[in-house]
Amino acid sequence: MGTGELCRFGILTASDRASSGEYEDLSGPAIEDFLREALSSPWEIVRKLVYDEKTLIEEALIDLVEVEGCSVILTTGGTGPAIRDVTPEATISVCGKILPGFGEQMRAISLKYVPTAILSRQTAGIRGEALIINLPGSPRSIKEILGEIFAAVPYCVDLIGGPYITTDSEVVESFRPLHARRE
Repeated sequence: MGTGELCRFGILTASDRASSGEYEDLSGPAIEDFLREALSSPWEIVRKLVYDEKTLIEEALIDLVEVEGCSVILTTGGTGPAIRDVTPEATISVCGKILPGFGEQMRAISLKYVPTAILSRQTAGIRGEALIINLPGSPRSIKEILGEIFAAVPYCVDLIGGPYITTDSEVVESFRPLHARRE
């Protein structure tokens, strides 16, 4: 796919309380704020908000990939050890490949700030030509984590056949091997 091609980003918030209107979803907008600051190539967002239920999360992920045509899906919520936290299970069940390095790095980043980061079960995987990454539910953690891991996202999307994503190097410098760079 060519430079300047639109990339669709799915943002999926898994939260019982936000879905029921008990409180406002702040995590989804935090992801969108990061993308607004970081991306320099054309993009758009598709947002979904679902209850913490494995089937609903699976259906939303599949819809974001297969119907909405998202190349990157960033989930938020449901990654802890609580009984209703099932986002990683839903992600694993819909992905053909799992990328454990993302989860390892996200926990390493969060451990700089909170000792409870070891309780996180964040993961990432690939479904077709889409990258799915599970982020925590805290807006502060989202910014900390995306600021570091997003450097690997554009090249990963290249490798799975998605659009060529570029970033503002003042916010996040995306990494590509020399042979994969376009001017």
